[in-house]
Amino acid sequence: MNPTYDFSGQVALVTGAAGGMGLATAQGFARSGAAVVIVDRHAEKIEAAAAALREEGRRVIGIACDVSDEAQAKAAVDRTVAEFGRLDMAYNNAGILGPMCEMTEETAEGYDAVQAVNLRGVWTFMKHELLQMKKQGRGAIVNCSSLGGLVGLAGRAAYHASKHGVIGLSKAAALDVAAKGIRVNVVCPGCIDTPMGDEIDPAAMKEFLKLQPIGRMGRPEEVAAAVLWLCSPAASMVLGVALPVDGGFVAW
Repeated sequence: MNPTYDFSGQVALVTGAAGGMGLATAQGFARSGAAVVIVDRHAEKIEAAAAALREEGRRVIGIACDVSDEAQAKAAVDRTVAEFGRLDMAYNNAGILGPMCEMTEETAEGYDAVQAVNLRGVWTFMKHELLQMKKQGRGAIVNCSSLGGLVGLAGRAAYHASKHGVIGLSKAAALDVAAKGIRVNVVCPGCIDTPMGDEIDPAAMKEFLKLQPIGRMGRPEEVAAAVLWLCSPAASMVLGVALPVDGGFVAW
């Protein structure tokens, strides 16, 4: 049984929230009492997700956004504050898988596209989230890296570069704001049952799962539980941490 939290009176923002880990986390925040802003590039999907939460009686708005565009990121944070008056928690989750091939076969365009979403997209949102949280004197941010931010696997150079970058970016930001009442942490999901996982060849996935000692894929709700904990007072002394949520992969 997961612990429960009372986020009443607080405001959370989640990117990449039209499905998978982002949606599960947004649902977790909302069902724990927070007002929630959900962001995704897919306008129809994000509005459907927002509508479903509103039907539950939750306070939520959906924003279609290209996370790599700093102007759009700033506008999303500004709208959050305009609608709800503050921003207390954020989960910067948006990411793409990119091409799966040897590094020598990658194109500059493909490499840049992965970095734009996975790394620059975290930077754009975290920058403007932190600007607001510094005004408030408090806040908690969790950025989504990956198991791929802790290890290297063949055929995934652009993706691994971006996810290693998220950890370095987050650790530096955590130190920037540690004395300002703001905590920045990272989750590193392993193989999770999400739409992104559907892009991986089933045979490759089968081999990958042999290295995940728990013997199964993770669930989006299990990542969401880690994010909510990191944003809660229960983790008040935790900052600058890259937390594996990987079924034991990095314990080998």
